[in-house]
Amino acid sequence: MKARAQIVAAGRISDAERLWYDTSRWASFIDGFHHVASVDPEWPASGTLTWDTHHGGRGRVLEIVERYEARVGQTSSVEDATTVGTQAIGFEALPDEHVRITLELSWQLKQRGIGPIQWVVDGLFIRPRQREALVRTLGRFRRELAVELEPDRLVDQ
Repeated sequence: MKARAQIVAAGRISDAERLWYDTSRWASFIDGFHHVASVDPEWPASGTLTWDTHHGGRGRVLEIVERYEARVGQTSSVEDATTVGTQAIGFEALPDEHVRITLELSWQLKQRGIGPIQWVVDGLFIRPRQREALVRTLGRFRRELAVELEPDRLVDQ
């Protein structure tokens, strides 16, 4: 299964990247995030990041960087208690100092259900929840980026 969300935000790619890769700021925008358990010194360019969600969330999440390119994005393999997959964040410069940010998550359940019933469950319940989480994350991210760029201005987007 796959879920994807995209936003356009004011700012440059460098502004967006600086905020996205600052794990000390994740609590303000990553949906369900609680705290970082460990992070390799090379991250986000390579290595692993392990983080925990709030109670009732995904639990412990392990991200292993597969690809990173500055000013373009990062692709990581991701795993939690119930799923394995790939997550990608992409940045694209737009005119007038705006940036398009795309967040995509592809996953499969570790323990599959019985036959076509699992496809129905994935399509009707899991994928919409995953997409909503990506949309919430990017919406919060856009607000955080706007506040970072203009800290004296209240942002209502």
